[in-house]
Amino acid sequence: MAEADRQRDSPKRERILQGALRAFAKKGFYNTRVSEIASEAGVADGTIYLYFKNKDDLLISLFEDRMEWVIERLTTELQAVEGGVLEKLRAFVGLHFQLAIENPDLAEFITVELRQSAKFVKEYENPKFADYLKILQFLIEEGQRGGELRTDLDSRLVSRALFGALDEVLLQLTLARTPPKDVTEETGQISRMIIDGLVHRDEHT
Repeated sequence: MAEADRQRDSPKRERILQGALRAFAKKGFYNTRVSEIASEAGVADGTIYLYFKNKDDLLISLFEDRMEWVIERLTTELQAVEGGVLEKLRAFVGLHFQLAIENPDLAEFITVELRQSAKFVKEYENPKFADYLKILQFLIEEGQRGGELRTDLDSRLVSRALFGALDEVLLQLTLARTPPKDVTEETGQISRMIIDGLVHRDEHT
């Protein structure tokens, strides 16, 4: 096994990522010191640099690791959805919002903290985000091929527009003073507002 693979599978690396997630949730990316991440992770300050070049590298690694988990979960749960593309799209919306309930620290990290890193915003190519968008894009294209969704819309543009709406609502849920206990209403409203607008309708009806 290569050294990079050994480090990626290291329990200590995972502790550092977990510690960073907790530290960023408490103080924000910009205000968090590496020593505070080390304290949260229960490791020496210097140990951080055995796995990550700097705080920005740690943030990007945390994003990639957690987005990989989100993508795997989405893929698994969407495969279990009974029904067509519309049901899968509504399930996608619900799963996206469910983050605010199940893992508020991760939701805040994705919606708030990433934007505080100039390196992430300006330089990072963000392949995991592209993989996430592809799930939406492929669902839309599947619906277009099957006649469920309108074919006069660009699947890439629609997937980005839908994600933008989901991201904004998730941000509001994450920053709410009273954490949500249920996201059924939000899921329903977004579905009615956007997804229903994608449905193919017979011009004669």
